[in-house]
Amino acid sequence: QHRRFGNSGRCISHGAVQGAIEAEYETEIPSVVVMDVIMPGMDGVELAGWLAEKKFDGHVVVVTGFAPLYADLVASLGSAGGIKSVTKLFKPVRIKALREALTFDEAPV
Repeated sequence: QHRRFGNSGRCISHGAVQGAIEAEYETEIPSVVVMDVIMPGMDGVELAGWLAEKKFDGHVVVVTGFAPLYADLVASLGSAGGIKSVTKLFKPVRIKALREALTFDEAPV
């Protein structure tokens, strides 16, 4: 499922379609990945490891309603794998917190 977000990007939701994330990534490398820790097919820990293997250098926002340890593990894997930033959000997620997590101050190098 694809949704447009003004001129700033789009959202791709894969639900339980095995291999859909990998196929979409090969088509268009995202700058931001928002994921839950518990997902069907590939959990957030596995996805963070996969992104690190792919040398993903964007931003990750990880959401969990479970123990913070899961989000910490995703953050550790992401940081060790070269992911630019990992932001942890805990359910229930407030809109203000999500907006802040999706705002990046990236000055040109």
